[in-house]
Amino acid sequence: MIHQNLSLIVAMAQNGAIGKNNDLLFHLPGDLKRFKAITSGHTIIMGRKTLLSLPKWPLPNRRHIIITTDTTAKFEGCETANSIDQAIDMVQGEDEVFVIGGGTIYEQFYPFCNKIYLTKVYRDFEADTYFTGLKENDWVIESSEELFDEKNGFRYAYLNLVRK
Repeated sequence: MIHQNLSLIVAMAQNGAIGKNNDLLFHLPGDLKRFKAITSGHTIIMGRKTLLSLPKWPLPNRRHIIITTDTTAKFEGCETANSIDQAIDMVQGEDEVFVIGGGTIYEQFYPFCNKIYLTKVYRDFEADTYFTGLKENDWVIESSEELFDEKNGFRYAYLNLVRK
């Protein structure tokens, strides 16, 4: 069942790569600003490893729900859910909620999400974490913006996708 308030937000290379050694693959200051602008004031859902990869948490002005199978886990400033279903129940009635990773969490939430905020880098990266479940036929491009990062020397795009 698709939940109208669930959105994925992900930065991904063209080969589906999203991370390596529990870190981002590339540094795009504009993408980090976009992430902050889109998610501020909303609930974000992530896996435990994604939370632990953040340089500082919780992120300001956001409710954090951490998915973990450890029923005793506690993370300061965060709430925990022990399943996807529990996390979805925790956000009933909210306007828009953002799933921010990692790879397994994206793939588990994908069937339930109505929107994807995608930063797509037009380059392949070596990685240990991928989001390969994105099926372009499931989505319509709501908006797009093509960009070039001078420092890194690669093209990328911001794509807002809405489920067909």
